[in-house]
Amino acid sequence: MDQRHRVLLGQSTYHDALVDSARGGVPIGSFGGVSGDHWLGVEPGTGRDLFVRLLYGARVSLLVAVGATAVQVLIGVSIGLAAGFGNRLLDTFLSRLTDVMLALPMLVIAIALTAVVPADFPRPLLLILVIGLLNWGGTARIVRAQTLTLKQLDFVAAARLGGSGRVRVARRELGPSLAAPVITYGAILLPSNIVIEASLSFLGVGVKPPTPSWGQMLSSAQTWFRADPMYVLLPAGLLFVTVLAFTVLGDAVRTALDPREAGRLRVGTRAGRRDRAGGAATSPKETAPLKETAPLKETAPLKETAS
Repeated sequence: MDQRHRVLLGQSTYHDALVDSARGGVPIGSFGGVSGDHWLGVEPGTGRDLFVRLLYGARVSLLVAVGATAVQVLIGVSIGLAAGFGNRLLDTFLSRLTDVMLALPMLVIAIALTAVVPADFPRPLLLILVIGLLNWGGTARIVRAQTLTLKQLDFVAAARLGGSGRVRVARRELGPSLAAPVITYGAILLPSNIVIEASLSFLGVGVKPPTPSWGQMLSSAQTWFRADPMYVLLPAGLLFVTVLAFTVLGDAVRTALDPREAGRLRVGTRAGRRDRAGGAATSPKETAPLKETAPLKETAPLKETAS
């Protein structure tokens, strides 16, 4: 049996001997049943290994977040490029469509869509499509603004004068210049999509049991937070640490791809003071002002010689 099947079996195996049925299914032992076989304890009521379920729930949450981010970036870049590089009528239509998408209550619509879809449809794929198709407005607006700025530059005008069409200019000239802001915004979208997936699963319209998810585990932990606080703290803590880590990663990507931001962050640091000190040492010293010399005395005019 390979490692994947061990994980699947471990997250769905019930251990009735590890919970106290007389107390309603509370794990036996301290800290939620922590032991050498179950490093983070067991799930109340079922006795399933909590460490394995948290790992599998992390895979589901990250899969949904990465897939939804990819869909958002793909749609947002396409619409933003078309709006910024197209004619005025197309720009107006796509801009108003973007405004409508940004104004929609995304969470409410996502709840409605996930509730009416048949139960046999894969829930992770459904969450990827719903989050991605409803939340691309911010990406499209950023790409449109960058495109309007870039198309005024000389290299785009030179490509157009050279006979390149709009599609070729967008792919060859604008695409590489848009990579930095798109990657930065995608890194910021990833933690927000993790929170959205957890919120939908917490409300019961996301990932369905027996597939674990951090939001689903938090939803089921509402009835156990007094008897087994670890069952609440572990998924909540992992969700917090993951979102914080991806947020810091997004800031690091933004700093790495924006030299001006990196320069501003160095101001006041030891490296920044060292750079300024080095610049001051290599700067030419100011020379002292020249002293004014005394004016030359006027010489007497030469006498004319006798002819």
